Amino acid sequence: MKRLIVAITGASGVIYGIRALEILRKIKDVESHVILSPSAARTIAEETDYDIDTVKKLADVLYNHKDIGAAISSGSFKTEGMLVAPCSVKTLSGIANCFDEELVVRAADVCLKERRRVVLMFRETPLHAGHIRLMEQATKNGAIVMPPVPGFYSRPKTIDDMVTQSTGRALDLLGIDAGVVKRWKDTLPAPARVPRQR
Repeated sequence: MKRLIVAITGASGVIYGIRALEILRKIKDVESHVILSPSAARTIAEETDYDIDTVKKLADVLYNHKDIGAAISSGSFKTEGMLVAPCSVKTLSGIANCFDEELVVRAADVCLKERRRVVLMFRETPLHAGHIRLMEQATKNGAIVMPPVPGFYSRPKTIDDMVTQSTGRALDLLGIDAGVVKRWKDTLPAPARVPRQR
């Protein structure tokens, strides 16, 4: 059984974390280890029709955000890595600066020190220089910063399509092919031949 840590923080875009949990529920060999920040609960109420108890039930294992002694706070507890969806500026700052005050940052820091993948769906725009410096430092620490910018080659018809595609791509980065990503063509059409000028 593979274990994947999923953290949902209070940034706008909590639907990405919820969708990740919905997708993972359908994959038999992946167990989700979930942290919900207090701000995430508020954002879930503001942005979605989900109630917090429904979201909690999507987790295989649920942790208190303050429990820095939880299993996922130790490198000896093996996981595939961690998805932070969405990732708030506060969480990005904590990960960039190894400020392990709460479990979300501690778990990410542990994954990074163990050279496991950490994917941050950073949800902020526009960006100032401080945000960019934090993204640079998190990347230097080993994290993958993946703002959920939709790709339109998949021809999304709904917001739900865009959320699923972006979430599936984030899971790809963690080595989990959930079968939900519409992928670019394996082979591109041959380029049109332009007659040479003589």
